[in-house]
Amino acid sequence: MGEIDKTEEAKAILGGLRSSIDNIDAALVHMLAERFRCTQAVGELKATHGLPPADPAREKLQIERLRRLAAEANLDPDFAEKFLNFIVKEVIRHHEAIAAEHSTD
Repeated sequence: MGEIDKTEEAKAILGGLRSSIDNIDAALVHMLAERFRCTQAVGELKATHGLPPADPAREKLQIERLRRLAAEANLDPDFAEKFLNFIVKEVIRHHEAIAAEHSTD
């Protein structure tokens, strides 16, 4: 009987952890959406003023900052950098598309 109780307790804990993960995933999606709304505005501003879609110096600073934050949070800095690089590539793709739209106006 004790083994069944432990299994049920483990399942309850697992359910609670999964619920927390689901909430965090939802928050991440909303935060990414907000981030992309901001970067969309940056892309429009850059295109309007003829600025380049990419800013390698800013990207370098952001990677350094994110790696530092990751280390402070006990998150693998390499993972954090890969995650940011993925996002930055998507942002640059959006900025290039916006710049292309403005060049045909």
